[in-house]
Amino acid sequence: MGDVTHYDLVIIGAGSGNMIAGREFASLDVATIEERLFGGTCLNVGCIPTKMYVYPADLIRGVGHLRDLGVTAHVDAVDWPAIRDRIFGRIDPMPADARAWRQSLPRHTVYDTHARFTGLRTLAVADPDGGADLEVTADQIVVAAGSRVNLPELPGLDSVPYETSDTIMRLDALPERMVIVGAGIVAAEFAHVFSAFGTQVTQVVRGDRLLRGQDHAISDRFAELAAGQWDLRTGHRPVRVAQDADGITVTLDDGSAVSGDVLLLATGRVPNSDRLDVAAGGIETADDGVIVVDEFQRTNVPGVWALGDIANRFELKHVANHEARVIRHNLLNPDDLLAADHSVVPGAIFSSPQIAYAGLTEERAVEAGLSFVTSVHPYADVAYGWAMEDRGHFVKLVADPRAGTILGAHIIGPDASTLIQPLVQAMSLGTSVTEMARGQFWIHPALTEVVENALLGLRLDD
Repeated sequence: MGDVTHYDLVIIGAGSGNMIAGREFASLDVATIEERLFGGTCLNVGCIPTKMYVYPADLIRGVGHLRDLGVTAHVDAVDWPAIRDRIFGRIDPMPADARAWRQSLPRHTVYDTHARFTGLRTLAVADPDGGADLEVTADQIVVAAGSRVNLPELPGLDSVPYETSDTIMRLDALPERMVIVGAGIVAAEFAHVFSAFGTQVTQVVRGDRLLRGQDHAISDRFAELAAGQWDLRTGHRPVRVAQDADGITVTLDDGSAVSGDVLLLATGRVPNSDRLDVAAGGIETADDGVIVVDEFQRTNVPGVWALGDIANRFELKHVANHEARVIRHNLLNPDDLLAADHSVVPGAIFSSPQIAYAGLTEERAVEAGLSFVTSVHPYADVAYGWAMEDRGHFVKLVADPRAGTILGAHIIGPDASTLIQPLVQAMSLGTSVTEMARGQFWIHPALTEVVENALLGLRLDD
């Protein structure tokens, strides 16, 4: 390596990591290292573009539901290039703009290349022109390098074309048939999008459950409703993939096979800690590669911090943003450290139907040996649910009957990601079930009444 360049602060990753170095750091020498695109997974290939696809898919599903309301309507056509270009015409300029702004700051250097640890707070930064690596050291390093798609070990995969969440949204044309391998959130959302747009979707699930991290009542109902919208094959492990005259064929462990024009692999993500060779920097990781951090987002190496997918298992942008704010505060206030709060982390799955969740599932409460009660209230039992002619959607709550507080909230149905927010607020602030249910007005006949009634359905101790 050539000369050594030293910085006060180095940030590896320009997703949520790009939030850290604000104007308060203007007196420091700062470097940002981002080998792909500013904005990270969420902006470029994750939550933002996917939801921009989900929205028109939801509208199409709504047209199909209109017949239940006495309205005859139809979708004339889905213009895939127009949908795609609307989305990326807005998104694609943003990473370059963010990079240019960072580069314009005095005392701030941007490296558009790969970096790896070679020692304590020491990095080898690749020369984009192929020359010798640059050695970079820093007083403080923030590791915010995210995660990447996990590819399954599947015989034949190296000889067939396939897509991942990184590539599927930029297809040249809408496929007639698609095979999706996976049981998680990515699989559920893209199965919804493409089937709504008219693609014949087959989802192959190795286990017997979809969305295994969800409450059983939620995942079971989701599987039931999903099976009415696309071809769902649970309990079938893919054993081989090949390209033939029928397209891309996936052979399953029972000898059956499914074929499509496009194969989407949605089999999880892995943290990028191995690509950074964090072990060479003395940084401790768990067995799955997640960097170990304390409550202040500090690694075991003094002066090295970590956030986001590389340092937690939530894989949620709002969690990474929270951790970035915590690290930002702690860098600026070393004598007054702020702890990250992961006690109530909500999430949402933008499929059909939508799902939102926070806190404990009933199964986790049982495993923890907790005393709890549950309440399930259908959308169809409130007035707005009648207006919707809703079928099969509900709110499920798990609560501590003695303390009278909510332990978990789970919603499946339209607007789940919005309906759950007052429950998240109550869980975060310690608001009791009784206070939440009767300490405020609930607009009648809004859909939020389903949350009110689920609260009232909890049988608490006197």
